[in-house]
Amino acid sequence: MSQPLPFADRPPETTTDLDRGLQRQLEMSISRHFFEVCAGPSQSLLMECGWTIQVAETLILVIHCSDPEKNWRVLNHMAAFAERLSQLSPRAKIRVYPPSDKGKPFDMRVDERSTYQEPF
Repeated sequence: MSQPLPFADRPPETTTDLDRGLQRQLEMSISRHFFEVCAGPSQSLLMECGWTIQVAETLILVIHCSDPEKNWRVLNHMAAFAERLSQLSPRAKIRVYPPSDKGKPFDMRVDERSTYQEPF
């Protein structure tokens, strides 16, 4: 049975502009680090798509694909993205948005990456 956190350790009930600014700085720093640890092909693919890292209950890599070809390439690259993202957080997720009107977003947890790796 877990004990509730003491009042001083709980998150604030409301966020301020300072909180939002600090969160954005954290997301930018994590994004930069993630991009730097990716291999060249992963970096190239990310540069072709819109992407960001969001910090919520967990770390989420969000990728927006502008056309079906990029969407397919991103989906085939999920294991590589997940491998790098897992170094930042073992509970991280990836969300891929296909081109508009081409379906719903695809979500994957990084701990599912073995399912998407090609067999040797």
